[in-house]
Amino acid sequence: MTIDHWVASLLAPLAIWVLINGFDDLFIDFAALYGHIRQSSPSEEQLDAAPPRRMAIFVALWKEHRVIRQMLENNVSRMRYEPVEFFIGAYPNDAPTLGAIREAMAQFPNVHLSVCPHPGPTSKADCLNWIYQRMLLHEEQNGFRFDMILTHDAEDLIDPDALRWINYYAQWNDFVQIPVLALPTPIRELSHGVYCDEFAEYQYKDMVARQVLGGFIPSNGVGTGFSRKALEMLAAHYSNRIFEPACLTEDYENGFRVRRLGLPQKFMPIYFHQGRPIATREYFPRQLAAAVRQRSRWVTGITLQSWEFHSVAETLQHGYWFWRDRKSLVSNLVTPLTNILFFYGGATWAWAAWSHNPWGLAHETGPEYGIGLALQAFHTGIRMGCSARIYGFRFACAVPIRVVVGNWINCFATCRAIWTYTRTKLRGEHLRWVKTTHAYPKKRLGEILVENCFLSREHLEIALASQPEGIRLGEHLLRRGMISERHLCEALARQNNLSAGKPDPETVSVPVTRALPAAMARKWKVLPFRIAAGEIHLVGTDPPGEEMQKDIARFSSLEVRVQLVTPAEFEELANQYL
Repeated sequence: MTIDHWVASLLAPLAIWVLINGFDDLFIDFAALYGHIRQSSPSEEQLDAAPPRRMAIFVALWKEHRVIRQMLENNVSRMRYEPVEFFIGAYPNDAPTLGAIREAMAQFPNVHLSVCPHPGPTSKADCLNWIYQRMLLHEEQNGFRFDMILTHDAEDLIDPDALRWINYYAQWNDFVQIPVLALPTPIRELSHGVYCDEFAEYQYKDMVARQVLGGFIPSNGVGTGFSRKALEMLAAHYSNRIFEPACLTEDYENGFRVRRLGLPQKFMPIYFHQGRPIATREYFPRQLAAAVRQRSRWVTGITLQSWEFHSVAETLQHGYWFWRDRKSLVSNLVTPLTNILFFYGGATWAWAAWSHNPWGLAHETGPEYGIGLALQAFHTGIRMGCSARIYGFRFACAVPIRVVVGNWINCFATCRAIWTYTRTKLRGEHLRWVKTTHAYPKKRLGEILVENCFLSREHLEIALASQPEGIRLGEHLLRRGMISERHLCEALARQNNLSAGKPDPETVSVPVTRALPAAMARKWKVLPFRIAAGEIHLVGTDPPGEEMQKDIARFSSLEVRVQLVTPAEFEELANQYL
């Protein structure tokens, strides 16, 4: 009874907090429902009739050489909108990323490089501000003007029709945000599944409710379109700091700034076109530590740092929305405790039922606990419905498990954010750009082979039907003589954003070829041949795997960059240098 009494004592204030949150979310649920009932999507004719606006896409980078070229190749080729140009920002001390951008520029004339005048990393906002200056120079040199500026990240998969929809809504709005959704991953990847659930719910519910109730629309950082008028007004009001360099969540900040300037905003609800949602898709962190690190930046910027930029008077009109955004500072810390107490209650109830004894907590709790539990169950059901709409019913069935996982991730992230923010302020330092390592979705090898006319669609289907279990598709195609080693090498290089072909003899450094033990080089079929810009360049027959990179790291602290060659070419090089 003593333990039950203490548990009940803890539950009392938690129950009040759960009820406040629950009814607050219920209000948002009804507002979002009203918004969905009212919304209607434009027809193809209306999308085509909207006057085209010249658009510029800004992408700020720091050590993104592994993904940026693939991002550009994929998005530039798939986009159903013209005219659009990409302005890619990088730092002078990030040679690999600069090299990858220049390679993309040689392939696509509408890709332009912006080099920050100082070493990085500083902040994403700082990099974006310098990209804006590069765009102004480009306009001056070419005699035209961009009407709309979009922000994106290196890992973004931009929907082919996204710019058409932004262009349509830009007729009446100076700020247009399209939905952002996580790409699907296996159910076992719980950390990434939390992103899938939360973003589906946020885009379906919270953002729609903000639009209906007149709240400011925060930018999601990607898939955000600013009119030229909006950026010029931001530049005039904030000393040319269009994106606040000191802010870790400059996207959230700019959503509020645009609204304060009296400019109309639009969040585009999730529409489905040809079976897919019109949205920016991406992979979010798939490991627990990376998820905590990224979310700590969000918590720091939105719930802690945003107090520094605005007075109470400035935020008073939108006080409710700041309350909703900042209450997570408390919710994230106390929600795991409610999980623990819930499991304790469930366990003691089951024990009481099995032992035919009265349940001790039944005498310690009142009706408010049941109401709070009902509200939590209802909102979990809402999240399941939103997740199912995007990812299917089977994936949504695991939402209750991922809710608990998400609670603990958010708790750890909030503790990290409070610690980092407090320590930084006490030391008089500046908050640093907490960069997230990005991954870009790969195309299937078969699709690449067909797109490049290395294999016909019919032969691909035959190969897939006859592919033995445990045998990779490329190996299977080679065994059947359906493709050549050269074609497989080029397709793997395209799939993994790598170079292909033997290096020029003048680029091969004989001392570097002996940087790894011969046994290791033979084991992984790799041969180092050059060191440049903090990277060790190797030729190899396969894309670098995690195990191979760990093995190589025992002998070299340099970052690994692989250039693919055929097995025959590797043997030729190995016989010459090993």
